[in-house]
Amino acid sequence: MLWTRRVSLLLNGAFRRTMATARGSPRVGKKKVECFYDVVSPYSWLGFEIICRYRPIWNLDLHLRPVFLGGIMKATGNQPPAMLPKRGEYMLKDIGRMANYCQVPLNLPKDFVNSVIVKGSLPAMRFITAVNIAEPQFLEPVSRELWMRIWSRDEDIVQPESILAAGEKAGLSPDKSQELLKMSTSPEVKNRLKETTDEVLNFGAFGLPCLVIQTDGQPQLFFGSDRIELLGNALGEKWLGPVPTSSKL
Repeated sequence: MLWTRRVSLLLNGAFRRTMATARGSPRVGKKKVECFYDVVSPYSWLGFEIICRYRPIWNLDLHLRPVFLGGIMKATGNQPPAMLPKRGEYMLKDIGRMANYCQVPLNLPKDFVNSVIVKGSLPAMRFITAVNIAEPQFLEPVSRELWMRIWSRDEDIVQPESILAAGEKAGLSPDKSQELLKMSTSPEVKNRLKETTDEVLNFGAFGLPCLVIQTDGQPQLFFGSDRIELLGNALGEKWLGPVPTSSKL
């Protein structure tokens, strides 16, 4: 009887451990995905929102990685789509369709060239990088608010007062926003942004957004907001459309 009880206890313990492993702890079994983005890119916003929606559905360990698109373009000799007449003409139509399809409130700035090409996003991306270093819990809302400014409300994202307004609307205190704005001009932040940009270049990036997963110890890069379905397939996950909460399982 004692031996039988001991075996029973051992089997029950093993069963509980097996079930605990199957259920997983909050981080066990999560699939790591790195999302590289720049708020000057409207397609980055689409990809950002979609992958954030899939974070709980696909059990993702999602790492948001702010980079500088201007540096990627320069390093690869690429050009913004709007600078090529036929691509630019197509993009103007495509952004509206994609915004509606992905349910992201994306609108084209009235002065596209000045807002996107001339002004760019370097001060904004340095601020986001400072947030990522010092207040990472605000990384997602600050990034989203800067996208809302340039790509939804046609507002500036490079002037100090614009960046401070975005930080405060995203939940940072005025003092903390000022502190992070000052930090954004430091060598630490400048180097971090350059290092992260170099990192995605080493993965093979030539534009944004880029999403990277590791399979069998090797990185796989997926370029574009329209490649998240393919990324899901590589992870063994089911694609439920760009707005998965409204999809039928």
